[in-house]
Amino acid sequence: MDLHALLMDIYTALREAFGHRKWWPAETPFEVMVGAVLTQRTNWRNAEKAIAALRKAGAMNPRAIAQMEPEQLRSLVRPAGYYRQKASRLRQLVTWLIECADGDVALLDKLPTDDVCEQLLSLRGIGPETADSILLYALDRPVFVVDAYTKRLVVRHGLLHETCDYFELKDLFESNLAEDVELYKDYHAQLVEVGKRYCRTVPRCRACPLHPLLGDPVEVEGF
Repeated sequence: MDLHALLMDIYTALREAFGHRKWWPAETPFEVMVGAVLTQRTNWRNAEKAIAALRKAGAMNPRAIAQMEPEQLRSLVRPAGYYRQKASRLRQLVTWLIECADGDVALLDKLPTDDVCEQLLSLRGIGPETADSILLYALDRPVFVVDAYTKRLVVRHGLLHETCDYFELKDLFESNLAEDVELYKDYHAQLVEVGKRYCRTVPRCRACPLHPLLGDPVEVEGF
């Protein structure tokens, strides 16, 4: 199987169906970092409400968040759910950014991708998907972000086994696509969109833009 050709055919079909997704919506790279934390275990609409609250409070910068009273920060991020955890994670993230780059996201450009990733993963509550989202969308590093939508589609169509982990999923794309930041960004966004619209827990395969290419999926319990 020519995985490069297949993955590009999938991307082309999704791009033709949905257009360019223009994801991640944010005014600054730092806002992307904040959004990556706030969108954990919730939908983007809820995360966006918390982002708007931080903006309105003049707190969309590392030092403002670091100096904010804990209760105020929790109140602002409450719309994103799990607000105590997320307030704590945001505070850890901005503390790291201040210590590592004087609070300036642009200064992270001097650090190798692997070093930044390792440091992000050392922060409590920052897992591989959140770290990779920050690397790709905030820092323009060529890492492919995968999520539950990606795994569902990949497993259903037999590209990987249902026991595959995050890193096997990520490697499937990084090993078979050109190292292209803009492609990685839009491809991930396309997979999220097809997952939300069609590749659901109960799939809508016949209406899916990938059906002519991939056909009906293999039935896998739990997917």
